[in-house]
Amino acid sequence: MAKDSKKFVEAITSREEDFAQWYTDVVKNAELIDYSSVRGCMVFRPNGYAIWENIQKNLDARFKETGVENVYMPMFIPESLLNKEKDHVEGFAPEVAWVTEGGQEKLPERLCVRPTSETLFCDLYSKIVHSYRDLPKVYNQWCSVVRWEKTTRPFLRNAEFLWQEGHTAHATAEEAEERTIQMLNVYADFVEKDLAIPLIKGRKTDKEKFAGAKATYTIESMMHDGKALQSGTSHNFGDGFARAFGIQFSDKDNQLKYVNQTSWGLSTRIIGAIIMVHGDDSGLVLPPHIAPTQVMVIPIAQHKEGVLEKAEEVRQALSAVLRTKIDASDKTPGWKFSEQEMRGIPVRVELGPKDIEAGTAVVVRRDDRSKEVVAIADLPVRVPQILEEMQAAMYERAKVFRDSHLYEATDYETFVDTINNKPGFVNAMWCGDAACEAKIKEDTTATSRCMPFEQKHLSDTCVCCGKPAKIMVTWGKAY
Repeated sequence: MAKDSKKFVEAITSREEDFAQWYTDVVKNAELIDYSSVRGCMVFRPNGYAIWENIQKNLDARFKETGVENVYMPMFIPESLLNKEKDHVEGFAPEVAWVTEGGQEKLPERLCVRPTSETLFCDLYSKIVHSYRDLPKVYNQWCSVVRWEKTTRPFLRNAEFLWQEGHTAHATAEEAEERTIQMLNVYADFVEKDLAIPLIKGRKTDKEKFAGAKATYTIESMMHDGKALQSGTSHNFGDGFARAFGIQFSDKDNQLKYVNQTSWGLSTRIIGAIIMVHGDDSGLVLPPHIAPTQVMVIPIAQHKEGVLEKAEEVRQALSAVLRTKIDASDKTPGWKFSEQEMRGIPVRVELGPKDIEAGTAVVVRRDDRSKEVVAIADLPVRVPQILEEMQAAMYERAKVFRDSHLYEATDYETFVDTINNKPGFVNAMWCGDAACEAKIKEDTTATSRCMPFEQKHLSDTCVCCGKPAKIMVTWGKAY
């Protein structure tokens, strides 16, 4: 490796040495974000925002296949509107940012900068839903929200972050529950197939569910350090918000009824998951499906006659089927390789005078650095195949890691020892008492991640108190 490229890589702390610092080094050196002059607010640089654009594009298409329509709501919420649903406002009160002045005048009523938009959608639905013919309403918006976090970390926890939030209204409780689970499955399919991240799907306990929700469902992923990241949630609100906001409709039997509602969201913290699940000591490893640049063509000895021209021909041919760029800068090949690896570009195509003479190019995968010599004429067919092989391998590698760090415990001593000394999740039986949840968190800092849909009967008793168990819970420390 060239001297300058070695220096480039040394800018990253080893994951095993200091995982938190490694993460910070990657987001900075891969030029995903920069820090702004406002605490907890990020500047998305092109490399970082392009990842979000691909996530947004892919997910939005999936939403629309299920009948979702996009809207946009105001960023400000009057205090009186926010206060209409008691549990909801209490859940968000510590994180709310308020606007108290407009221009040079004090506002007659404080305005909340949206931490989420349930109240705004409820206000809208109360005005536009009158009959069963107006239902369902299946709306979504792509926007930013503000939550005044005490401690912040790029992508994972910010004062302002980007997300989508879906808000739906239905005539029956059954339709609302069906939509809630449907959207959870949309998230799960996207995250597993396109982000190559294995998940555990389940229901949150009452203590961990969304403020004001009847039920919250979640997809939980495991990071390389064994911690959990809540990667997407879908909430069934029942008719609680509808009663608070007076959202009623005349049903087919001419009876006045309240709508049943759902809400579901996925945010830019999922980029943090991509980094922490797939990244290595050389930087990012981006899943090919969402990588902004899927292929980087790197000419070798580009000062020699015909090399740049041939490399450009290859770029054009690959660009017809893949997101492809060429690095024709005057940096050394070693530096270019390191930069491509740092940014997580899935594949590079190396092309020098000897390759051109032989009519071949060297294709190098980012995930395992395996090399394959491919005929130049075959690149538009073979490189897409290599990318799909890489996508599948990334998922399987992450799944093997997850499964090897998923433990079981049937007694409290083993449970506490495992949580405190082995990175990963622990499955254990629970009696359903919030007091046991609180004790586990106090003793280990771990929380209930979810009650998985895929259940196992590990024992008859609660791992914490020994009383009769009701359900298996996945526990873990989390971001």
